[in-house]
Amino acid sequence: MYKIGFGFDAHRFSKDAKLIIGGVEIPFEFGLKGHSDADVLSHAICDALLGALGEGDIGSHFPDTDPKYKGMSSLLFLEETLTLLKERGFEIENLDSVIVCERPKIAPHIQNMKEKLSSALGISSKSIGIKATTTDQMGFTGRGEGIAAHAVALIKTKD
Repeated sequence: MYKIGFGFDAHRFSKDAKLIIGGVEIPFEFGLKGHSDADVLSHAICDALLGALGEGDIGSHFPDTDPKYKGMSSLLFLEETLTLLKERGFEIENLDSVIVCERPKIAPHIQNMKEKLSSALGISSKSIGIKATTTDQMGFTGRGEGIAAHAVALIKTKD
């Protein structure tokens, strides 16, 4: 049996944070504001996986009201989500995602992101799609106020 899930996340820029996307620290003048490390890509992937399982969203599993998640790496959220996925008898077939921002340039970091996510999720980097786009200066990402990410997950029952 196959199931599909969709995830979305967005965070505002902050001068008081590092920019972490897909588990990779990207040199940039701003980071993203959030309770954890505000990794929009990892958050969107968590939501996609949880959605495919019918298990709510990232906020219901890792609430921003819980101090233990303050500053936590979102790769740990992915690892815990993977544990839940396996407990339910599923495995990841593939993931696809889009990061939306005007700046910084994401393309030079995509391979490193794929490797970090591959390691956290225990799947081949070839099963992970990551693309980047702009909104041609439209909307909050186009005005340079933050970054958004969309993700789709295909999971299947274990053989």
